[in-house]
Amino acid sequence: MTNQSTPQEQQLWSLWEEERDMEAANELVRMYMHLVHYHVHRIAAHLPQSVSKEDIKSLGLYGLYDAIEKFDITRDLKFDTYASFRIRGAIMDGLRKEDWLPRSVRDKSKKIESTAEQLEQSLQRPPSSAEIASVLGVTEQEVESVMKDTLFANVLSMEEKPKDMKDNHKEGIGYSIPDTNETTPDMNVVQEENYQELEEGIKQLNEKEQLVISLFYTEELTLTEIGQVLGLTTSRISQIHARALFKLRTILQQVQFIH
Repeated sequence: MTNQSTPQEQQLWSLWEEERDMEAANELVRMYMHLVHYHVHRIAAHLPQSVSKEDIKSLGLYGLYDAIEKFDITRDLKFDTYASFRIRGAIMDGLRKEDWLPRSVRDKSKKIESTAEQLEQSLQRPPSSAEIASVLGVTEQEVESVMKDTLFANVLSMEEKPKDMKDNHKEGIGYSIPDTNETTPDMNVVQEENYQELEEGIKQLNEKEQLVISLFYTEELTLTEIGQVLGLTTSRISQIHARALFKLRTILQQVQFIH
């Protein structure tokens, strides 16, 4: 543990490490609960409003408990860093396991994708969200919102292990037990290709869209904070963000179709 820890933290960690004192553990949870709130707030910003923040918080809390249980105080490592990794991982794993995207959104997404393909064939270019909205008789904002939600679902699935690879194994003498925490070389190749496609897609955005995506996902600024940086309203940043995600979703679909 780093020497930046306060005497109170060190005492609590000692009680937990040496005696497995549950009161000390509960106090540690309260002390680091702000990390859960931070990641819940950041991840919830990418999810549909129908997804309960309390459910995401429960996943994050599980990650915090797991971090406290497994943290080695003898290592020269700040707990905040270790716990953040565990909390975010627990939330993302939980989202991958649950079908959090509403059926209505999935149905709308299929209609949008079908319409986009038809328009692309007739226009000989990728259609805009406004053109798709016009055909479907909905607002441009609704099209971009649906595509935003389904893009995040695709990003989640990039890191998901194929079901047949997770379940197709036996245990006992003569069989090896797979390490579910490690990815196989071929899975690493597929994952790397997915990220490369996403990176290439981002390069096709205009300069302002690239900046918003970078500040939001890499620097983890809120839309309001990005607006302050760029001198634009939160509403305008939200529009740029939604349009950028719509473009990325369209680009990724085209690449997957070609493959």
